[in-house]
Amino acid sequence: MIFEQFRAGGCLSYLIGCERSHAAALIDPEISLLERYVGEASAAGLRLEYLVDTHTHADHFSATHTLAQRLSLPAVMYRSTEVSRVDLRVDEGEELLLGDLRLEVLHTPGHTSDSMCIVAGDRVFTGDTLLIQSTGRTDLPTGDPVAMHASLFDRILALDDRLQIFPAHDYQGRSSTTIGAERASNPRLQLRDVDAFVAQMQSLSLSMPVHLTEALRVNRTGGRSVAQMIDEATRAVPFMSMHELGRRLREGARDLMILDVRERDAYEAGHLPEALHLARGQLELRIDELVPDPTTRLVVYCELGKISTLAVATLRSMGYLRAVALDGGLGAWREAHLPLTFASHPQAAAHTA
Repeated sequence: MIFEQFRAGGCLSYLIGCERSHAAALIDPEISLLERYVGEASAAGLRLEYLVDTHTHADHFSATHTLAQRLSLPAVMYRSTEVSRVDLRVDEGEELLLGDLRLEVLHTPGHTSDSMCIVAGDRVFTGDTLLIQSTGRTDLPTGDPVAMHASLFDRILALDDRLQIFPAHDYQGRSSTTIGAERASNPRLQLRDVDAFVAQMQSLSLSMPVHLTEALRVNRTGGRSVAQMIDEATRAVPFMSMHELGRRLREGARDLMILDVRERDAYEAGHLPEALHLARGQLELRIDELVPDPTTRLVVYCELGKISTLAVATLRSMGYLRAVALDGGLGAWREAHLPLTFASHPQAAAHTA
């Protein structure tokens, strides 16, 4: 078996392949490692055939849909999943074939209703059902502590104690465990009585994932996260450094227009000299009125450089092909003690932050 584990913070994902055929699958790929997966598979001479999500992730963004589109590969999930863009829905006891490898599906609801584990040779990929010295939580959408109890005690713990467990998360830097080790020492597996186990799960005081709503939207629909949109826009637009813009302003350059796309109160609290204001929310509706000549060279900025990057991508799609984003935004401009203008004090045009 060809095997590699990837870590992105507390998220764990896996590349697994057949040594003879070099057919391979990615399990629980995470969006920030997208390019690395492709590079590692290529370097190992592997031919990716499946992209598997063990469940609908609520705390991070899956790379499955993006990779499926880019590489023309099937996205695989349990048959009952609410995720709309799934190419291959699998059921309990079914297998995916990777040359000499068999990836067997175990339906293990509890963390989510569509949770499944994948048994492959001497290991089992447990998603967020069984973790190292812990279990998945059951208080997120479609979670069920009674179903989790059955999945743990009737399904996973019925497997061979020697099987290695590779979960989808671990925040302590650990990479794997075994069913036997978890049976013996996992605190959440010591209460076999279903009522006691449910009470234990319901008593956990866990904070909600930071990106819960956004992650569920993206992972269920195959849509894009804000971070993805900004990343795509960053690759599609040019930037001007604050030092270059500062030099041009000092030299009195008249061949460009500066556009502040923050809200009005932020603009009035301090903006770049000579900057015009057009809030991002009104950009498409008012840009023709404010900038009638699409050949105008526009330098667009916001506070941190993210919203302005999206704005420039929009402007370029509208035909403003000389629009550029200010690298770092107004925050970097302030930190460099470059000049600001304050709307309430016009005489302070050269006032510095």
